[in-house]
Amino acid sequence: MPMANKPHGGKLVDRTLDGRIRDILIQEAWEMSRVNVGADLAKDIENIAVGVFSPLEGFMVYEDYISVLKSMRLANELPWTIPIVLDVNSRDIDFKEGDDIAIFYMDKPLAIMRVEEIYSYDKEQYAQNVYKTLDREHPGVRRVYGMGDKLIGGRIDLLEFPETKFSQYKLYPKETHFLFDARGWKTIVGFQTRNVPHIGHEYIQKTALTFFDGLFINPLIGKKKKGDFTDDAILGAYKVLLSKYFPKDNTVLAILETWMRYAGPREAIFHAILRKNYGCTHFIVGRDHAGVGNYYGPYEAHDIFHEFPDLGITPLFFKTFYYCNICENIVNDRICPHPKTEHLYFSGTMIRELFVRGELPSEKIMRREVAEYLMNLRYKFVE
Repeated sequence: MPMANKPHGGKLVDRTLDGRIRDILIQEAWEMSRVNVGADLAKDIENIAVGVFSPLEGFMVYEDYISVLKSMRLANELPWTIPIVLDVNSRDIDFKEGDDIAIFYMDKPLAIMRVEEIYSYDKEQYAQNVYKTLDREHPGVRRVYGMGDKLIGGRIDLLEFPETKFSQYKLYPKETHFLFDARGWKTIVGFQTRNVPHIGHEYIQKTALTFFDGLFINPLIGKKKKGDFTDDAILGAYKVLLSKYFPKDNTVLAILETWMRYAGPREAIFHAILRKNYGCTHFIVGRDHAGVGNYYGPYEAHDIFHEFPDLGITPLFFKTFYYCNICENIVNDRICPHPKTEHLYFSGTMIRELFVRGELPSEKIMRREVAEYLMNLRYKFVE
């Protein structure tokens, strides 16, 4: 009997093709109407096909899209907070509803899609509902305004897996479910990150691991905003940290290849659902989860979980924590009586600034081995 959490919606989606039917469709794809996609949408297609985005079997039709915008649920009332859509420009549409089309990535067939619906949408409505702002300085809003004027909904079948330089770090949900079951884990806590690890992250992870069978560290690998740490920096830093400071028998590192939406509270729910599909029973939600700038309150990503008692994965909320010079430990305001002048707060901005100046962060902030690895890495930040 499986021990890991059930997938969202109760069934792990599999829209991958193999064997003769796959070979035939690859040949037929060259004769079909086609839509070309970039890396971000290619990863969305892969995540749909392998069940990371369960219960989605393709890109959203209008009923699901508008329901997600307005109620943060699919049309069948299942919690879902982020539109998963395929955008095109009207001038590029040479097909109609009911047609099968080929989706190409890097000039090769990636997937076949049955076009169920072609529909218009309101970009302002999309941006305001998902990102809570129309400010084009927000990277998610800016992306929405750069999308095509039509959306296409319909099921997909994956023909080829997109190439990735990080394949050795990749596990699909069917593999993590098998792994967690093989290890006998009944409780698995997932940790989302788009940053390199500092002592505060280690504190959160080890605190959670104290109470649960396994820790699933699942860095987000994909497009991020300028100034964020690169994928190589994140993965390399975690390899160093885990090799020296974490037990191997109850910790798993595997990547999630998708792009950051920077949708704050909505994305926190989205991230939790994806880790549920990997088999996690619990999910760590930090301060300003998936935030950017000052668009969201520091604990909005905590509060939103109260709207989803039926989510099927238990959030673990961590508020502000810091290093106290007097306690000589990582603490929070519930356990530390000392003044703020004795507190050293963890700031990604501050850590980046130290590296830019060629300075190693204090060992109160980051493990020395991790800091030295990053200092010697040529490309640390997204340019």
